[in-house]
Amino acid sequence: MTDQSNIPVPGKRSLFERAEDQFSLGGFAPAPVPAELAATPRNVRKTVRKAVIVEETVEHDGEAAEAAAPIENAPVIVPAAAPVPAKTIPAMRVEFTGPRVTIDRAKLRAHGLIQPEGPVTALLEEFRLVKRQLLLAARAARGAQPQRVLVCSPLPGEGKTFSAVNLALAIAAEKDSEVVLVDADFAKPSIPAVLGFKAEVGLMDALRDPQVQVEDCVLPTDIDGLFVLPAGNPSAHDSEYLASGRTAEVLARLTQGAFNRMVIFDSPPALAASPASELAGHVGQALVICRADQTGQTALEDALSLLSACPDIKLLLNAANFSPSGRRFGTYYGHGG
Repeated sequence: MTDQSNIPVPGKRSLFERAEDQFSLGGFAPAPVPAELAATPRNVRKTVRKAVIVEETVEHDGEAAEAAAPIENAPVIVPAAAPVPAKTIPAMRVEFTGPRVTIDRAKLRAHGLIQPEGPVTALLEEFRLVKRQLLLAARAARGAQPQRVLVCSPLPGEGKTFSAVNLALAIAAEKDSEVVLVDADFAKPSIPAVLGFKAEVGLMDALRDPQVQVEDCVLPTDIDGLFVLPAGNPSAHDSEYLASGRTAEVLARLTQGAFNRMVIFDSPPALAASPASELAGHVGQALVICRADQTGQTALEDALSLLSACPDIKLLLNAANFSPSGRRFGTYYGHGG
């Protein structure tokens, strides 16, 4: 038979209904709210700090409590703006104002130098390689001193003036560069004679007399991009003038505001006169000319020691008849193939 004991009887509450009466939330209600709220105690002051409201408990001492500033007058702290860095104003470019001179092409040919309007020759290609190394070093270092190159040799007769002039002519051919060829051999200046013009004032006059501006001594030429600064009137104290504080100021004006301008110094031989070692401290690169079968190892080492103030010294072998690499520019251009 079927068990009828669990069948609900009308009028009798089930187990679930009785559990709901015992555990349901129907009997809960919000707490009563008083009709009037208590006034805020006088010993509580509200202040604003960086837009965040905080409460501080202070003692109620009469006048001190009365002096407490109301919330509407409390200061708001605003972070200070970061300082704006000052803009660096580039130095004004120095332009050269000396009289324009004409370079004697016949003189260039007579001395075996590069012809500015001539064909590509082995000599031009050799100095193209040399100038490229100097230009790359100057651009990589980014400064006034790497733009200055000292051309020197240990002893006379090793080709320093020949190399300095050819190097300046090669750099002048660059489309975005200028070059100042400086005759720094004060005892035996030769640049004006080699280029075929006469000069009066020059670098030594600017070093000796503060009233002489070096840019007035620099001569523009009829070769685009080429400028010449003569040695100037001779002095018995050329080394002392080079060692003075004015030298840095004068040389700085040669490249001021002109980041594409190179300065080539044709100095006296390092072992024959002192200006080379003095100028070494004002240049960023030095090109030491060594003549094949003539320059001795000891002389070269002594010259390098005197030029040690220069951070970048390169060697150029002049009058060499043998190339270890087999490079023969003359053969290529001479025979057109």
